[in-house]
Amino acid sequence: MPFKFHLSHLVRSTMILMAAFLVNKGLAIGRQVVVARAFGTGGDYDAFVAAFRLPDILFMLISGGALATAFIPILSERLTLRPANDPTGWRLTSSTLNTMLLVTAAAAALIAIVALPLVEWLIAPGFPPATQQLTANLMRLALISTLIFSVSGLAGGVLHVHQHFLLPALAPIIYNLGLITGAIFLAPSLGVYGLMWGAVAGAAGHLLIQIPGLVRYRIRYYPGLGWSDPGLRQVARLLGPRILTLGVIQVNFLVIFNLASRLGQGSVSALDYGWDLMQMPQTIIGSAIGIVLFPTMAELAARGDRASLRHTVEQSLRVILALSIPATVGLIVLGRPLIQLMFERGEFGPDSTAAVYQSLQFWALALVAHCALEVVNRLFYAQKDTTTPLVGAVIGMLVNVGLAVLLYRVLDAGGLALSNAVAVTIEVLVLLAIANRRMAGVEVRPLLSTLARTALAAGAMGAAILAFIALVPMLSPLVVAAAGGILGVLVYIVVGLLLGLEELRAVPRLIRR
Repeated sequence: MPFKFHLSHLVRSTMILMAAFLVNKGLAIGRQVVVARAFGTGGDYDAFVAAFRLPDILFMLISGGALATAFIPILSERLTLRPANDPTGWRLTSSTLNTMLLVTAAAAALIAIVALPLVEWLIAPGFPPATQQLTANLMRLALISTLIFSVSGLAGGVLHVHQHFLLPALAPIIYNLGLITGAIFLAPSLGVYGLMWGAVAGAAGHLLIQIPGLVRYRIRYYPGLGWSDPGLRQVARLLGPRILTLGVIQVNFLVIFNLASRLGQGSVSALDYGWDLMQMPQTIIGSAIGIVLFPTMAELAARGDRASLRHTVEQSLRVILALSIPATVGLIVLGRPLIQLMFERGEFGPDSTAAVYQSLQFWALALVAHCALEVVNRLFYAQKDTTTPLVGAVIGMLVNVGLAVLLYRVLDAGGLALSNAVAVTIEVLVLLAIANRRMAGVEVRPLLSTLARTALAAGAMGAAILAFIALVPMLSPLVVAAAGGILGVLVYIVVGLLLGLEELRAVPRLIRR
């Protein structure tokens, strides 16, 4: 197939994912609003946040991102070769599912048994004893969600192989609806347990919405572990480096939240709210582009078309810079009114706003790097190199842990966010340097040109917003956020076009296409 076809498909699929992610992030804001109203940044919500740390790690290591990286290329190969014993790939899928559930269930049972000691010694040693007990109880419920997400994640991987992106993109929307339902209808009578049961219900919905897509591709289930299947053994071999990479990433967050628990009540919550706010543009920009780009990159790498691969990565990174840098500035200069508008009600007061805004300013500095990492890592994975991203992650972890220990007493939760921002930026730069040295992976000069123009335009945008806020300081948070946001976008576009920022001219063409 000609490359132009793939580019057109990439654009359409990315737009679909961006739209779905935008809706999901809107619901995530609604979720945070109702959760903040019910719990603020108090001890119960600290426990809820901390309770997900190990279940989330279990999901990511065994059945989440690691499995997707290993399983998708093997299933794609199976569907291409169509062997007589498994032409549709459902035997491989069933064997992978059964093995994954066996391992995940065993690990979940072990964590549930020793939940309280894990909380006391690893997750939140700074919590009061009552909050530690609550965290352990909530963790056992969160593990139910982990088991459900294990199945749902594999279902999404199968649909991605078939170039079906819509239902997996809608699944997080259902999960957020479950959390909102729990916060509104269950929390008043069950407290934070109601919120957790909403999470479990949302996880079930996350799986169920993808079932029609599997039915469309004539889903078949085969019992048994199928350990003699060479495809399953290939998946297992590919999992190793990717699991280690994700493990390193989770160590970063364990360290951050461990240190945050020592800063007093509300610090964990403030750090988590700030992370969630930064993740909104990160998901819409970085994740959407990365998810859709990966199959195209893998095919170009398999064909040995280095020139097209390099061009695709370069163009994607330039678009990411043009979108994520102004988003960073927007979060920094409009963060306070946004937090006031979304969260400041009920138990979430001005002190909570100040704490979350302090962490958000530093989390925002990590946005560009986190978006770029979505593409840079996949450049290596597309070429079946899972070791180099592991090296980059280890370097980032060492920087993150070292800086976190130095900064958390000086800048409180903001210091922990800043350590992550510096570490991920260094990780991306290291990986780009390796790509250029070994594979001529990315052309640097066009990236630097886009970076300079974008930084100047975003700087003008930030100055305009700050001037607007200074001139009308008494306006409500709604007016400041809305008017400041519109003004900022207009200034960024005008200055960017004057500076010759080609990515701004490309976006309308992509939408029309």
